[in-house]
Amino acid sequence: MPIQSIGSGLASALSGQTPGAGGSGASSNGLSFGDSLGKLLADVKSSAGAANDAVGKMLDGSGDVHTAMIALQRADLTLQLTVQVRNKLVSAYQTIMQMGV
Repeated sequence: MPIQSIGSGLASALSGQTPGAGGSGASSNGLSFGDSLGKLLADVKSSAGAANDAVGKMLDGSGDVHTAMIALQRADLTLQLTVQVRNKLVSAYQTIMQMGV
């Protein structure tokens, strides 16, 4: 199972590109910023589901501890990254709202 770095996953989600696809950073498939954030949230949900599946397999004996721990850490890091992106967006919004017109 190839392991994609979380940072490249965030960059690809926000730019609308597949990881490893070169380019100037512009969205090649026309995803809006909101769609990109929705994809990032869907990735968080899928990594949490994968972690739950890995823990379930570990508990019934068909999986190993290492796979479960890696899946749990990946889900945790993905969630932490998403929370930090949200914090930056809220901070930017508050800054814009404080600007005088």
